[in-house]
Amino acid sequence: MQLPIYLDYAATTPVDPSVATVMMRYLSPDGLFGNPASTHSFGQAAKKAVEEARLNVAEVISADPSEIIWTSGATEANNLALKGAAQLYQRKGKHIVTLKTEHSAILDCCQQLEKEGFTVTYLTPEPSGLLDLEKFQAALRDDTMLVSIMQVNNEIGIIQDLQSIANMTKGRDILFHVDAAQSIGKVALNVQQIPVDLVSLSAHKVYGPKGIGALYVRRKPRVRVAAQIHGGGQELGMRSGTLATHQIAGMGEAFRLAKNLLDNEPKKISELKQRFLRGLTSIQGLTVNGESEHAVPHILNLYFPGQKATSLMQALPDLAISKGSACQAKGDEPSYVLRALGFSREVAECSVRFSFGRFTTDEEINYAVQCVLAAKTQQ
Repeated sequence: MQLPIYLDYAATTPVDPSVATVMMRYLSPDGLFGNPASTHSFGQAAKKAVEEARLNVAEVISADPSEIIWTSGATEANNLALKGAAQLYQRKGKHIVTLKTEHSAILDCCQQLEKEGFTVTYLTPEPSGLLDLEKFQAALRDDTMLVSIMQVNNEIGIIQDLQSIANMTKGRDILFHVDAAQSIGKVALNVQQIPVDLVSLSAHKVYGPKGIGALYVRRKPRVRVAAQIHGGGQELGMRSGTLATHQIAGMGEAFRLAKNLLDNEPKKISELKQRFLRGLTSIQGLTVNGESEHAVPHILNLYFPGQKATSLMQALPDLAISKGSACQAKGDEPSYVLRALGFSREVAECSVRFSFGRFTTDEEINYAVQCVLAAKTQQ
């Protein structure tokens, strides 16, 4: 066992060794390093790798490969989805509905769109983290043109009922965008069964490289988004820029692995999470934030009464854990997600996120439990 122990898989994951092996094929002088847009053999070999990866990513969500648009990550995919859809479909209306607990990449996009004349309704979820479907339906208006709801919350792991939401949006001809950065490899998402229109995907949350992601854009019925990056007209004109073959190939391999492991890996990680939680039952007042029955297996957000998250983390130098989203880690403010759920400032300030993954071991879980118990004893 190596220290420190990494328990922050919701922030990012290590690249799977098989993914790294695939990526190396497209980097070195003796590899397939060509520009996928080039017509010579080097370029065509790279293009073949890009299209194979596109197929691998598409298959995870049961999409057609032509519906996958490469981006630099989920943040860019969110920007392309929200801003691109808003610009292209604003004649249908300028009202957007989202949740207060969405990732900052969604909330910041919405705030920017408000400056451009759009109206945004920010719904408050239930204390469980789940969206109240009746309140959601009541928030929809005749001029609502876009809804953005994440499938899995990155801080508390709550899984939203996408099927019910999509049924409502489809019935009113409203575009439905889903941030699925935390979903792949943890829960299923089938765009043939759930009528979503746009889905943001990330590689580095699923043992792929950072700096690469994708946006699913439904083809039938046809959905389009206005380009936010202009240039060579790559990706059906929706996202220009030379494609990073090595990163794309890495994302394709990561998604292929995720699809193959979906039946077994979540169960294993859930067992690790439950083992960790059982080990902490002696801590008085310890509480799981969010609804456990509707949560992904890898995220556990815990409230430690009477101990600030920052002080607990300082007392646990052998554990890599977080207060919540890595994007918000630098600030002193408590988690806006927990505050939006109605938790007091004290609860939010005393909550820590533990997240587990493919390379977490029983030995690491046992040691982590000992560390946390020791830190609470010394408090």
